Amino acid sequence: MKLETLKQFKALFQRQKRELLYSGKILNEAFNVQSDELADELDLTTTENETGMRIRLRNREALFLKKIDDAMDRIQSGTFGRCSSCNEGISLRRLEARPTATLCVDCKEQQEQRERAHIDGHRFKSLGAKLKFG
Repeated sequence: MKLETLKQFKALFQRQKRELLYSGKILNEAFNVQSDELADELDLTTTENETGMRIRLRNREALFLKKIDDAMDRIQSGTFGRCSSCNEGISLRRLEARPTATLCVDCKEQQEQRERAHIDGHRFKSLGAKLKFG
């Protein structure tokens, strides 16, 4: 991958990380619950739902921050843009669409097919064995 392209991705990741960290500060400030917000059951339920949504959002942001850090590490080590499964190059179009991608399109499709097999119940995740009931 060209050095200029790598610099563009690095700048993108740095910008995304700054934005996420800034939004995290705002979200943390919004986490404070005032006692008057818990006046009745409806207020309590609404506050609990909002808090749950904020927590899910924070978890997603934390995962994305990890992906950004991992991508920046790959840039540093010279492995950015290489598939972690087959070690072939990941197309620039895929990286533009999903900059933190670690798999090429073919390997990603294979991974998704394996995941669908788990969802459809064709393969069992629990200890790799089929459970038998009486």
